[in-house]
Amino acid sequence: MQWYLVAALLTVLTSSQGILTTLSQSNGKYKYDYATVPFLAEVFKLIVSCLLLWRECRISPSVRMTTDWKSVRLYPIPSVIYLIHNNVQFATLVYVDTSTYQILGNLKIVTTGILFRLFLRKKLSNIQWIAIVLLAVGTTTSQVKGCGEASCDSLFSAPIQGYMLGILSACMSALAGVYTEYLMKKNNDSLYWQNVQLYTFGVIFNIARLLFDDFRGGFENGPWWQRLFNGYSLTTWLVVLNLGSTGLLVSWLMKYADNIVKVYSTSMAMLLTMVLSVYLFTFKPTLQLFLGIIICMMSLHMYFAPPNMLVDLPLPVKSTTESLKEVSVERKSDS
Repeated sequence: MQWYLVAALLTVLTSSQGILTTLSQSNGKYKYDYATVPFLAEVFKLIVSCLLLWRECRISPSVRMTTDWKSVRLYPIPSVIYLIHNNVQFATLVYVDTSTYQILGNLKIVTTGILFRLFLRKKLSNIQWIAIVLLAVGTTTSQVKGCGEASCDSLFSAPIQGYMLGILSACMSALAGVYTEYLMKKNNDSLYWQNVQLYTFGVIFNIARLLFDDFRGGFENGPWWQRLFNGYSLTTWLVVLNLGSTGLLVSWLMKYADNIVKVYSTSMAMLLTMVLSVYLFTFKPTLQLFLGIIICMMSLHMYFAPPNMLVDLPLPVKSTTESLKEVSVERKSDS
């Protein structure tokens, strides 16, 4: 399967994620425990990966699976990074409002490019670096509200701790993605075997989080496994399915494409969500949204287009010797 088809599907699924989550609410509130959704999504990804690995082993008995502890012990690290990242997110929201947090989150586009270069040793051209910066500018432009509004004034009025935590959150998000790509590409193991390892630890860490929430709440609502499906509707199950499918597509891109493709997919998904919200909800389009879409499209073209489509390359000048040879050949053919 071509990477751009997977990236396009990831964009569609990611854009529908926020919409489905909003539709799963009842009177603006969740009737279900939202912490159970990531857990069930991890279980879904683990089951699908196990089935695909079983199918792959039946078709080809020579499937490569590294089982030594030195390799396996690396797979909990992404879950640990995401766990720290989630806590940093909550800490950031203590100091900044939601609009400022979303804008600070766009820094992960640039930090992903930097870590992509430093840790994976992937060289990017100057045009590609400009494209990545433009993508961050475009997504930020689409989120900035009109000047004169309270949310516009609050962008630069947060305490310094909020900005520092926002930068740390962007770095943690980029680090988790880059490290996951490193894991997926460090050997020729089966993608499904690598997914089984990743999602096994993902399930374990999600169970630990649910238990921690129970202990913190004094088991007021009972243990998490007794209320696991409480309040679930068809839309909630679609959220779980969407989240799980998105994770599987991301792992495929990490194995066969790279983090930058994932960043473009998720950024375009955010813009697509805004456009769809105009028709599904009461969201009103703004000039900033249209400008952001144009900038992001320019960035997309700049990053992935061949260099000869972006600049007019000079035609190769033939040497005097080659020109004389061509003239002599023409004269001989005429005679």
